Amino acid sequence: MRPLFLIPGLLALSACLPAGERSAFADPLIAGESAVEVMRGSGPPNADPSACYAQQSTPAVIETVTEQVMIQPPQLTSDGRVLEPAIFVSESQQRIVRERRELWFEVPCEIQARDAAFITSLQRALAARGLYGGPINGEMTRRTERAVRDFQAPQGLDSPILSLAAARQLGLSLWDPELAAAGGG
Repeated sequence: MRPLFLIPGLLALSACLPAGERSAFADPLIAGESAVEVMRGSGPPNADPSACYAQQSTPAVIETVTEQVMIQPPQLTSDGRVLEPAIFVSESQQRIVRERRELWFEVPCEIQARDAAFITSLQRALAARGLYGGPINGEMTRRTERAVRDFQAPQGLDSPILSLAAARQLGLSLWDPELAAAGGG
């Protein structure tokens, strides 16, 4: 009899979901949601002011170690019986296991502007390599970012933001209209 009560409950819950197939990876990212920040002209020391950079910060990993430290040894008789037990205190210490890291890398400026045509090309390039299986819609979704990370991680950059070097390896056409309007390449 119990399954009969579950069916109406499941039907009620399914009515709360939007129509069509949705997942957390299909939702577009909201600006500022990622731990990576992309900016033009602001970057590492000696940064090219016309280039775009991403900064990714990895927090430090801190470990707390607690030890029992003897502050008074036990008082023993000559035959080994304990007159007074040892006295211990707990001491906790924190140590840095891994330092905080900041990584700067150059990115295509189209990523900063969330250029739909560029992101569509990115999704196609990642799909051609078997890394992206989502919709080709020009939106930088979590699924797209996961595919970018999967492409770059073997090369030493574990980031969801596409680096300029990775964009070139993917064969993406890069053009910066602001730079072109200013007379640059």
